[in-house]
This record gives sequence, structure tokens and C-alpha cells, in this order.
Amino acid sequence: MTNTRIPAAVRPRRPAAPSALTARPSARDRGARLLATLFLAPTIVGIVVFTVVPIVGSVVLSLFHWNVIDSPRFAGAANYREAFTDSTVLVSFRNTLVFMVFAVALQLLIALVLALAVNGRMPVWLRSVFRSAFFFPLVLSAASISVVMKYLFNQDFGVVNWLLGLVGVAPVPWLTSENAAMATVILVYVWQQFGFSFLLFVGGLNNIPKEVHEAASLDGATGLRKHLGITLPLLSPTLLVASVVGIINALQVFEQPYVLTNGGPGDATRTAVMVIYESAFEQLRFGEASAVGVLLFVLIMAVTALQFRLSRRFVHYQ
Repeated sequence: MTNTRIPAAVRPRRPAAPSALTARPSARDRGARLLATLFLAPTIVGIVVFTVVPIVGSVVLSLFHWNVIDSPRFAGAANYREAFTDSTVLVSFRNTLVFMVFAVALQLLIALVLALAVNGRMPVWLRSVFRSAFFFPLVLSAASISVVMKYLFNQDFGVVNWLLGLVGVAPVPWLTSENAAMATVILVYVWQQFGFSFLLFVGGLNNIPKEVHEAASLDGATGLRKHLGITLPLLSPTLLVASVVGIINALQVFEQPYVLTNGGPGDATRTAVMVIYESAFEQLRFGEASAVGVLLFVLIMAVTALQFRLSRRFVHYQ
């Protein structure tokens, strides 16, 4: 019997297996997708209703003059021109940037030092006590904390000046001096907010392999040299997250300056969010307030984008 080879052109082809991309989803897959959609729906609806819609509404409203009583009048870019020429708005943005720089820097520094101290050698129960104590101010209302701090820093009968008087220091005008008022607002804000960064740093330090520190110790690295050469580079992703969140929150500060100083003395502690609140709810200038809000939103996005841009050079991943 002779073997004859069938030409490839006339050879019957096997039916190709259905591709994963072209195959029709089974009933089980459709059910899983439907279930995932149902779980995601509340979050998506919340983002659209409470984030996307207000942002779009603010941008649209910033193009109108509206005082709630009368009908909106189209203003074009007039509200933005007024914002760029209004001295109060410009001072408020300057104060906000100054507040952001000092508050975030101090917050990250204190949180990092305390995280390194807590992560050192100490009993587990004591470590838990410190973690709870440092995080506790963050769960309290910023307005209630500011009310208490306003009494503590009062120049005439505050506890802080009373304690300073015991060592012979004259009463300090914490809330009535232009130089001291901003410093007081920063201190109160940092005291409440550093607990979040502290927990982030504690978690980041626990994720650093112990073998790395042990190898560095064998090479002779100790103390500050070890932290600068090993801990900080390995902690840089956590530092990035803490700085991004800290800057976004600092640029939106409102409760502390509003309760402690009401923006004073003069405009020394008036922030951008305070100007938005006063323009909208005290002066009924919702268009102008929306324009300032849009400018603040653009500033936050620009600073955040700059952080991520710089992170390519300074952030190191394991």
C-alpha cells in the first residue's frame, strides 16, 4: 500500500477553539458581572452625585452672578477677573500656601520622628497605647478642638500663658498678633492631623525587611546614617502618600482659622476656603465664591500633579 499525502490545500481543517475574547459569556459570568456592578453601583452613584455634579455645577455657576434671590445673570469670566484683582482673595491664597508649607512639613516631621520612636524597642502594650493616643485627636471634631484651643491660647486667662507665667514669660498674644496667630493655627492643625501620617509611617516601617537593617548594621551603619541611607529611601512611597494627602487637606483648611481667629487679625489667617464661605453664605455672591472654588481646585490639582512628577526622581520602590 502506497502512502499518499493529501495536499494542505484540500486537507480538512479542525474547527478553531473559541477565543476567550470572542466566546459568549456563560450565565455564570454574566451573573458575576451583574453582581460586581450591583456592588459598585452605590460607590459610582455617590461619586457622581457628590463629586462630579458639584464640580460641574461650580464651574457653570462661576460664569454667573447669582444671589439666590434674583435670577442668575451671565457674567462670563468677570468673576475670575474679580478674583485675580481682589486683594482679599489674593491674600487668602497666599496665607493658604504659607499654611500648607509649614503645616505639612511640621506634620510629616513630627509623625516620622514619633513613628521611628514607637517602632523602636518597647513593650507591645506600650506601643499600642502610643498609637491610640497619637491617633485619637484625628477622630475628634476640628471645630470642637478649635473651641477648646481658643480658650487654652487666650492671652488673658488661657492655660498656656498661665504656664508660661510660672517661668517668668510675659503673656503672648497667641490669637491677636499677626505673627503669632498663623503659628497658633498651624500648631492646632498639626496637633490634630499628624496622627494620620503617624499611622502611615508606622505601617511603612513595619513593611521594611529587617534583613536590610541587619545588613546595614553589619556594614557599620548606625543611628541617623542608617535612617537617611536606608529607612527614608524605603519609606519614600509612604512619604509620597502622606505628603499628597497632607497637602490636599492643608489647602482646604477652614475650621481652625475660622474658630480660632475668624481670619484675623485683619486678614492674617484668612484662607481660601474661608473666602468661599464668606462670599457664598454671608454675602450671597455664589458666582464669585464658585470662581474662587474653581481656582482652588486647579491649585490643588496642579500641586498634586507636581508631586507625582517629582516622585519619579525621589520615590524608590523595592
